[in-house]
Amino acid sequence: MTEPVPLAAPELADPVALARALLACRSDMAGDIPRDGGAQAALAGWLEALGFSVTLLPFGPAGAQTPNLFARRGSGAPHLCFAGHTDVVPPGDDAWTADPFGGVVEDGVLIGRGAVDMKGAIAAFVAAVARAGALPGTVSLLITGDEEGPAQDGTVRVVAWMRVHGIVPDGCIVGEPTNPSVLGEMIKNGRRGSLNATLVASGVQGHVAYPHLADNPVHRLLDCIAELRGRVLDEGSADFAPSSLQFTSIDVGNPAGNVIPGRARARFNIRFNDHHTGASLRDWIASVAQAHGCLAEIAISGEAFRTPAGPLVGLLADAVQAETGRRPRLDTGGGTSDARFIASLCPVAEFGLVGATMHKTDEQVSLDDLERLSAIYARLLHDFLTRPAEAAR
Repeated sequence: MTEPVPLAAPELADPVALARALLACRSDMAGDIPRDGGAQAALAGWLEALGFSVTLLPFGPAGAQTPNLFARRGSGAPHLCFAGHTDVVPPGDDAWTADPFGGVVEDGVLIGRGAVDMKGAIAAFVAAVARAGALPGTVSLLITGDEEGPAQDGTVRVVAWMRVHGIVPDGCIVGEPTNPSVLGEMIKNGRRGSLNATLVASGVQGHVAYPHLADNPVHRLLDCIAELRGRVLDEGSADFAPSSLQFTSIDVGNPAGNVIPGRARARFNIRFNDHHTGASLRDWIASVAQAHGCLAEIAISGEAFRTPAGPLVGLLADAVQAETGRRPRLDTGGGTSDARFIASLCPVAEFGLVGATMHKTDEQVSLDDLERLSAIYARLLHDFLTRPAEAAR
């Protein structure tokens, strides 16, 4: 493991210094295997210097464990948790103008893989805690090293550990890059659910000139697809866009034009709103597949959820407006995030940097935005933790 990047105590209040140090830790995924690059060790050291008790929580198979940590300072209510991930996507094949793991600053911009998704937000929150000083209640961080990959041994396992140990925050902020183009535009207060499915149709291979001696699985698969695609899932709801079923592949693997294949398969995803549950969609898909002689393999990666307006969302919006001059709109669109695992534990909302360059070549964040995000988090920390305990939720 790479040694933590040492930072002098005064620099713990500097989000740029913290972000540069995290970017220098190469924590991109190596296939489906989490790679930490020393990021969590560095973060743990900084948090301990700020008075946190840090628990390392590696989960998963030996030799390929997901690095996770839970850090806590203070006691009692109110309890505000910050959640995020130190893993990043690989830099890709296109040439960068700067080393993606060099933490390079040019013309007021920090360039690097993870600058906005989401090492920059982690740095901003740590800096906010360092600036906030002593506060009542509890502040904690839930940080995983596997959000960009399978996400099987990351946040979902830490949340289960928190339940077992009776740790239930009054609110949680996830530092995903929620703003499309300018800081202060958007808070994510919910997400659609996500379901992945594979359809498999098996038949009997044969010559196309003698179809009566074969059983063509492609025809059954296409009929099954047509029925699934023919249903309008819904027209949307008060808080969510319409659910969407999208096929992502149809595979036969047949190089011969005169051979009826013996098997065909297709894959699709459904992003669904609060008109559905993963279980109800799973049962519908299985029923349609069975009617057409297909098998269906179905995995539900998250349920739709929405955090209603309340102390967490309201105080976050107030903090954003105070520091940026913009009143953020609430939104439930986009993909999934680890907030889906936290939603069953406590109220959760997402707010971070501008996501225009996330996962792209030359991912970058302005130094001004890092500073302003730190100020937003610091204001939220103060306002949330100084509320009466009984009014925290």
